[in-house]
Amino acid sequence: MKNNKKLNIAASIQARMGSSRLPGKVMKDVFGKPLLLRQIERIQKCQNIQEIIVSTTTNTKDDPIVEMCKENSILYFRGSEDNVLDRIARTINNFEIDIHAEFVGDSPLPDFELIDSYINMFLNEIDNIDYLSNCINTTFPPGMDIILYKSEVLTQLNNELNKEDPLREHVGYNITRFPEKFRLKSLNAPSEYFDPNLYLEVDTEEDLLLIKTIFQHFLDQEKEYFSLKDILKFISTQPQLRKLNSNVKRNWKSLRGEDT
Repeated sequence: MKNNKKLNIAASIQARMGSSRLPGKVMKDVFGKPLLLRQIERIQKCQNIQEIIVSTTTNTKDDPIVEMCKENSILYFRGSEDNVLDRIARTINNFEIDIHAEFVGDSPLPDFELIDSYINMFLNEIDNIDYLSNCINTTFPPGMDIILYKSEVLTQLNNELNKEDPLREHVGYNITRFPEKFRLKSLNAPSEYFDPNLYLEVDTEEDLLLIKTIFQHFLDQEKEYFSLKDILKFISTQPQLRKLNSNVKRNWKSLRGEDT
């Protein structure tokens, strides 16, 4: 690993059009901009991230994502649709990333200040950890996941994991599968951010409605960038908004052992 001052710290966003529950969700319009572009603009506020790459697939259905990237001078990479682990590992290698921040296109509200603080923590402990997140246990609102790791770890996994392993559809989760092999650290939310039942992710129309309602509230105030703290304060004044998507089945819960 290079000297910290020379590390290439970059983010990728996994994005594709082929969602079964809400097809094309990453390109849904949110007040004049695609949902994915809204997410990218928020990550661009991070001081510690040098590059953002949209990692999509070679499927022609994902051409609109690539066109959006081209129109907005956003880096992109195309790889396997199903083997997402391989796609992200190739993205990392193609852009010579040292520290990787992993994002998914259905989580459009990342908090750049929180991300920067986690990157600082990671760099301070870089000799002692391989992976840092806030989501091995769900304590932050789902959709506010921060996942950081040394890129060499993912490259190693991609080379070693059986090519037919069904869990190759996931990326950073595969690192946490092997706690005996990698040095993992995951933080729980402090009290001001603890809200594991507020779903700030987009799997369904109900989710999209909540996200649009949040954006509308802040855009009406001409506030383009707003934090998780701002969102939680708004939701506290409109508690009925929680009900919009509270009954949506979350497939990721089985991975975290949180099925009810």
